[in-house]
Amino acid sequence: MTIELPKEAQQQAVASIERYFLENMDERIGNIAAGALLNFFLQEIGPAVYNQAVTKVQDRLQQRIMELDIEVHEDEFTYWRKAERGRKDK
Repeated sequence: MTIELPKEAQQQAVASIERYFLENMDERIGNIAAGALLNFFLQEIGPAVYNQAVTKVQDRLQQRIMELDIEVHEDEFTYWRKAERGRKDK
């Protein structure tokens, strides 16, 4: 699976890489080199981040499924109990 960023996000990421190199590496990196580095990270590291996010979502969904029976549970065969309570109230 290829991970692609929307054009605006890609432009912001390239600008961020350029700034990072300037401020932390004390050297300039050109726009093309920053774009190539971004593409490398997306291809090499992106899948690991993506897979971790998918795993977290699966875990959260599993938790919600386990809680679902508590949230939507309805007691069964309650007619007679309710009817008896209604008679006592009269």
